[in-house]
Amino acid sequence: MKQFKFAQFIIASISCLLLLNQSSYASPSSSNYLQDKDFQSFLEHMIKQHHFKRMDLIELFAEVKPQNSIIKAMEKPAEKTKTWAEYRKIFITPKQIEGGLKFWHNHHKTLTKAARIYGVPPEMIVAIIGVETRYGRYKGRHRVIDALATLAFDYPPRASFFRKELEHFLLLSKEENLAVHEVKGSYAGAMGYPQFIPSSYREYAVDFDGDQSIDLIGSPEDAIGSVANYFKRHKWQPKQPVALKVPSQAQGKWSEHANKHLKPKHPLSELTQLGLPLANTIPQSTPVTLIELQGQQGLEYWIGLQNFYVITRYNRSRLYAMAVFELAKELKMARVQ
Repeated sequence: MKQFKFAQFIIASISCLLLLNQSSYASPSSSNYLQDKDFQSFLEHMIKQHHFKRMDLIELFAEVKPQNSIIKAMEKPAEKTKTWAEYRKIFITPKQIEGGLKFWHNHHKTLTKAARIYGVPPEMIVAIIGVETRYGRYKGRHRVIDALATLAFDYPPRASFFRKELEHFLLLSKEENLAVHEVKGSYAGAMGYPQFIPSSYREYAVDFDGDQSIDLIGSPEDAIGSVANYFKRHKWQPKQPVALKVPSQAQGKWSEHANKHLKPKHPLSELTQLGLPLANTIPQSTPVTLIELQGQQGLEYWIGLQNFYVITRYNRSRLYAMAVFELAKELKMARVQ
């Protein structure tokens, strides 16, 4: 009898340990948001600040499913794990260029209109949509509500940011009559052709097709206008260069001066004084940043200008901005051939 009770004790102890392990940070799928202290605070904020009904929110979040895969994806984005040579192969391909030319052809009038209104060239808009969603073919497989809730309440490093995005998403769902449990997007909660996060959707998206609705998920026209508006609002400079390649094969000579910041902060003259062999195509007073990338043939150096910085406002990565820039160049060259 004593042995039986001891066995029961051991089984019960193991069960408790398993339950504790399941409730740890590594397993957000076991979370119950309705019992979470941070969620309760968020709930009260939405009720008092935005006049949501308590029972509506409780019913909504009772169906939310946190995902551990989302946290894993956040911790290993391609922009932080790949070299430029590896990253480039993902986005600069014959298939990508072919798809971009087709998208450009199908939406030529809308792209021309966006370029006229916002001053952003068609190839740049097409390249953004191409890098983000393969021209609308891959808009994401995660329910946005699940992704944002997981990151808001189960991912401490960026919980504050994603609680704001969750707030914006709930407001957006009211403003644009979105089916909250049906909208899908990226693991970070970005949506539609251009992959706008909810705050960007509300701030920069425009009704470019004139149907009295802003639909980045179903309307490529709205997506085109919204990307162009986003660039203009972030101070895109029409008809100005994006980046200039430094014509040199020197390995690591300027590494200590490179990749210090995304924003152009120092005049070109400072780099000239370092001995960089730069073409005299822009004024020496132009603010620039020096970029170092690990390319297929070794280190590459680029001079990033204001328009390169604007692309990084979309995704704060040199690799991302360079992929958009190079895809845009390839699309423009292919279209005139």
